[in-house]
Amino acid sequence: MLSAAARAGAVLASALLLAGTAAAPALADSAAPADTASPSPVAVPAGLYGKSDPTYDGVWRQSLALLALHGAGVKPSTQAVGWLTGQQCGDGGWPSFRADTGSDCTTATEDSNATALAVQALTALGGHDAAVTKGVTWIKRHQNPDGGWSYNPGGTSDANSTGLAVNALVATKADPAAVAKRGHSAYDGLASFQLGCGAPAAQRGAFAYQPGKSGALAPNDLASAQAALAAAGGSLPVAAGSRKDKPAAAPTCQAGSKGALPQGQSAEAVAHFLVQRLAAGKQRLMQTLPGADPTPDYNATSWAVLGLIAAGHPDQATDAADWLAGNGYSWMQGDQGTNPSAAAELLLVSQATGLDPYNFGGSNLVQILVNSGPTPASVPPAAVAAATASPSATLQPGSAVTGTDEDDNGGFSLSWLIAIAAVLVVSAAVFAFASRRNDRAAARAGETAAAPDTAAAPGEDR
Repeated sequence: MLSAAARAGAVLASALLLAGTAAAPALADSAAPADTASPSPVAVPAGLYGKSDPTYDGVWRQSLALLALHGAGVKPSTQAVGWLTGQQCGDGGWPSFRADTGSDCTTATEDSNATALAVQALTALGGHDAAVTKGVTWIKRHQNPDGGWSYNPGGTSDANSTGLAVNALVATKADPAAVAKRGHSAYDGLASFQLGCGAPAAQRGAFAYQPGKSGALAPNDLASAQAALAAAGGSLPVAAGSRKDKPAAAPTCQAGSKGALPQGQSAEAVAHFLVQRLAAGKQRLMQTLPGADPTPDYNATSWAVLGLIAAGHPDQATDAADWLAGNGYSWMQGDQGTNPSAAAELLLVSQATGLDPYNFGGSNLVQILVNSGPTPASVPPAAVAAATASPSATLQPGSAVTGTDEDDNGGFSLSWLIAIAAVLVVSAAVFAFASRRNDRAAARAGETAAAPDTAAAPGEDR
């Protein structure tokens, strides 16, 4: 039974958590250093997660945040949900952001990616059937003749947009194989971007963003990672699902075959490609921009983990998830506080992999995301317990990182943390016993014994 003081502490922690502070700095409400912050040219609405300019990602980041927090048992405020539903246009689609919701939308500026994600978020939350139905109708209406989707209506189809549209159809139980335009289904559209048996063996199963000018497909890691979830027939949020006994296998190709991969091989083939790419990148996908050195692509790595789990290969996603846990804190930080899209993706990864969202490489992802937006209506007991147990460590980066190198994996499971704690306790007891014995020996000998050497503690902060 809790003492009166403990009960008072729990009540205080609960109140702080609901207020979005939890005795730790609210990143989204903290002013960035004067030499790095650049004020948003757009007034950030009160119901929106994050403080940066929402012009290009307002609906996207709001949808991700609502999806991730819902999966964590957090009930968002009506203001946050109302902001998202209020962004929907009269024809059912969503733009990336519209500051004036009283004005009519322009179809050409509506965003298929934002619409697909908003549909998934409102489907997960429940109680928004009318908005979801209109959103799905919009998605179907703007399918291209090749079966795919473009970022804005009327553009050229791309793998990322097509994959997200398929995710939305799956989430709302609309069969992508039955959603077609001019005889080409949504799965046909997705398959048109996947490299098949005519590609070099190392590239088979990958997805291109779009065909090149010659029509050739070039593998793209981000396109492959985002399309993988759709190829596996999945949507957000990703559950653990069924586990396959064997690792992801390369596609089966007959000698001389150059055709596209059949749908039944699509998910397995892209999973195999992603596993190889993650291994080559030390368990993260890399991004290479012209004139710059390759850098870790946290976004693509997160989607790859989700796609592998949806395809039934959680074991092959474990190392990449651990890498994200050990190195993802910096990705969540921006000039104006928390990047809610990054925090939400990491929270979705933690939920899909079973890693602790309250100690994801030392970061409390739930609290970080809560802090970046409006006060939630309620939080689960686990969130209150986490804030009560260690309020000062809520935003502590890298406390579970094993070393100082970015390549180190830092995602400890709870069992590892318990084991490490047990080792430290036993080591401390042995050290204390040895010290007392040495002291007694020194007293008898009339001299001071040398102190024993001590090893560096594991889990040193970056």
